[in-house]
Amino acid sequence: MGKKQTGNYLTGREIRLRAKENRQITGQLERRRKEKNLPESQYLTTMKDPANAVEFENLKTCFFTDAGVVRSVDGVSFDIPAGKVVGVVGESGCGKSVTSLSLMQLLQRPQGQVVEGQIRLNLGDKAYDIAKTPENVMQQLRGNVISMIFQEPMTALNPVFRIGQQVAEVIQLHDPQYTTPAQIKARTLELLELVGIANAQGVERMYPHELSGGMRQRVMIAIALACNPRVIIADEPTTALDVTIQAQILELLRSLKDKIGSAILLITHDLGVVAGIADHVVVMYAGRVVEKGTVHEVFRQPAHPYTIGLMAAKPVVGKRTDTLYAIPGKVPNPVDMPAYCYFRDRCEHAFEDCGGDYPCEVRLSETHTVSCYRHPEEKTDG
Repeated sequence: MGKKQTGNYLTGREIRLRAKENRQITGQLERRRKEKNLPESQYLTTMKDPANAVEFENLKTCFFTDAGVVRSVDGVSFDIPAGKVVGVVGESGCGKSVTSLSLMQLLQRPQGQVVEGQIRLNLGDKAYDIAKTPENVMQQLRGNVISMIFQEPMTALNPVFRIGQQVAEVIQLHDPQYTTPAQIKARTLELLELVGIANAQGVERMYPHELSGGMRQRVMIAIALACNPRVIIADEPTTALDVTIQAQILELLRSLKDKIGSAILLITHDLGVVAGIADHVVVMYAGRVVEKGTVHEVFRQPAHPYTIGLMAAKPVVGKRTDTLYAIPGKVPNPVDMPAYCYFRDRCEHAFEDCGGDYPCEVRLSETHTVSCYRHPEEKTDG
């Protein structure tokens, strides 16, 4: 009965001690985030390149659990140029969505916390470090400067309010140029028409359950566009849709990209979606960026074995095969990550050097970088 736990098991005392430590760490971070009347100088920053809408630099986001600290995002760095689409790809659980939620400050708190790094948001005349921005300021930025298209509109939309009320709410909260009910309703109908809803007046009076999946997703896009945001996060916007509707939504996003001029962060595991709409690609694995570059560079000349594996796992039209390729092995335990390359134990090209420190980022061209010992020249960092 009184046996001591071994291996990966924790005793009750160890769990209580860990929970106490977690409460101390997260409590300190939460107090700083909720601090009111914080001087703007505390979260003001400077963009490294004014042409970027967002810059992630060495972002580390952790979840403090009783089993240990989960490093969901572990030193992520990449830029989102203004007016461009950046696609983030990788397996489920690689940190794609947590990266976007860190930008929105919508992590599951108090367990989820940004513990290190910067997220620089370009506001035109100034820039904020989102990692340090207090909650009361974030409430003004969400929906206004940054907006999000969630992957499941049926759960994102409120089932007891009409579509028009939900679009109008965003306009009322964030766009002071529309003040009267008539102006707000006109703007609501304009947005619904913008996303390709023909019967805008009829849909405006409907409830979410009365619409198809594709129509609900169009409504979510209309809500995201309501205040002409600088940055739109599209988190798996076509996952729950059939192939025909997927194509329609992607075509809509493609056309809106040129009309509205917003930067788009596209989170997906579908390489075909990225190839069709994105300008730049970021490949993530186990919380880290393993490769990034333009769509042309990454798709024509993939450099990291993980990227090559993702490409090989995608079915090709017209190519007959008995079995699809699958990357062998499994993702390492996020509570106990190795000191060496996270992909080494699954890599078919691993060699002796891969057992050393985690590989530095290597520049293959001005826009194409990879973190892999197979490309040892010209390190971009120390």
